[in-house]
Amino acid sequence: MKAAVLYGNEDIRYDDYQTPAAGPGMVKVRVRATGICGSDIPRVLHNGAHFYPVVLGHEFSGDVVEIGEGVTRVKVGDTVSGAPLLPCMKCSDCQKGNFSLCRHYSFIGSREQGSFADYVVIPEQNAVKYDPSIPYEQAAMFEPSTVALHGLFCNDYKGGEYVAVLGGGTIGMFTAQWANIFGAKKVVVFDIVDSRLELARRLGIPEVINTREEGFLEKAMAITGGKGFGYVFETAGNPATMQMGFELAANKAHVCFIGTPHVDMTFTPKMWENMNRKEFLLTGSWMSYSAPFPGREWDLTAHYFATGQLKFDPALIYKTFPMSEADKAFALYKIPGEVKGKIMLVNPEKAE
Repeated sequence: MKAAVLYGNEDIRYDDYQTPAAGPGMVKVRVRATGICGSDIPRVLHNGAHFYPVVLGHEFSGDVVEIGEGVTRVKVGDTVSGAPLLPCMKCSDCQKGNFSLCRHYSFIGSREQGSFADYVVIPEQNAVKYDPSIPYEQAAMFEPSTVALHGLFCNDYKGGEYVAVLGGGTIGMFTAQWANIFGAKKVVVFDIVDSRLELARRLGIPEVINTREEGFLEKAMAITGGKGFGYVFETAGNPATMQMGFELAANKAHVCFIGTPHVDMTFTPKMWENMNRKEFLLTGSWMSYSAPFPGREWDLTAHYFATGQLKFDPALIYKTFPMSEADKAFALYKIPGEVKGKIMLVNPEKAE
């Protein structure tokens, strides 16, 4: 088969690669669309791969073309997305259903051959069936959607409160939608890019705030009657928005950091006192799994994508490249501020 193979740092080539076979309990998927995740960027551009050569890619959708012995839940012809985590299922965390916290895991697209290829093979339990009416590019966004929903679960989310979503990227857009679906009093998306805020409106989030505008904090607090937000979700991984979350949180709020920072963070004593005086709960969120594996995050994404309540907008995708031009796609990430949304790699209808 053909695959976008990473041979070394900044050396990704569309090349011949051994076609995987569906062994016992495994499912072979013809990859139709696969997204570039933020975690793929350091693997390609900053010596972040575990080994070489490797086929990356873990956000994907496609068609089942072969099933191994013992597979009963999916059949050839099913449309599936892939849950990329391969937990050990034996450690204490896995036994409690906390698969995201497994310390002995493997992972499709980093430690195992991934979806930047014609085909990928995954365990049957990792194949998430979805309604074939859902476009492949949308179905390739299962994983970002589940990451957002897992954040709501980690934050003990319940409806009826004001919700602040800090960061209007892919994860932020799904977080805002999930908060709406599960009954927020009002969701407000915060970002610095007007086009992202317009996208939020199209996805059903009418209240948006550009944090570059003077007095944005006062405007945000006024929406809540001065009390602050009962739920705060930071999705950008930016120290500025993480600190902002401390300001926006209401007394006894629930604050969740979904985003991952890549620079050092500092909090002044006054900022930290916000947490103490407000007695808000602060938690992190990691990946997107629950019991039974891969979890309700994946089941609910399939359901709400199919009903149309979890919306998809073409603007969530910044650019689409054929798999053969993966090198050109990753080159865009070397230009500061160039990539504004998801980059999608697609395969032709039939494998070469």
